[in-house]
Amino acid sequence: MREAYAVYDERIADLPAVADGIAQDIESHRVWVIEIEDAVVGGIVLVLQDDCLLVANVAVRPEWAGLGLGGALMAHAEKECRELERRELRLNTHIDMPETIGLYAHLGWEEAGRDGNTVSMRKAIG
Repeated sequence: MREAYAVYDERIADLPAVADGIAQDIESHRVWVIEIEDAVVGGIVLVLQDDCLLVANVAVRPEWAGLGLGGALMAHAEKECRELERRELRLNTHIDMPETIGLYAHLGWEEAGRDGNTVSMRKAIG
C-alpha cells in the first residue's frame, strides 16, 4: 500500500497515511491480495456495511500498474458485493487523484459527492 501511494506523496500534502492500520484491517475486514512470483503486488480492503460494501483501500505496486490488476481487484469487489447481497459499492478518493477518479468512472462508478478534498463514488451492483 505504501509503495502504491508513494507516487502521490509530493503532489498531495494532505494524503492520509493509507497503510496505517492495515494489520487491523486484515483482522477486521475482508482483504485480498494479488501475488506474483511470491510477492504481493496489489491488494484490496473491503468493509461490509449495512447497506453497501465499502472499498476502503485498493492499491497496486507502481511497477505492476497498467496491467489490469486494479481492475481485477475491483471486479472481485463487485463479486463480493453480489455474494454478500449488497446492491452498491462505495469508496472515497482524494480530489487530487484524477487518475483514480478516471479509472473508477471507466469501470462504471459515478461521483456521489464531494466534501473538502474527498470525492465519494458509488457503483450500483445488480
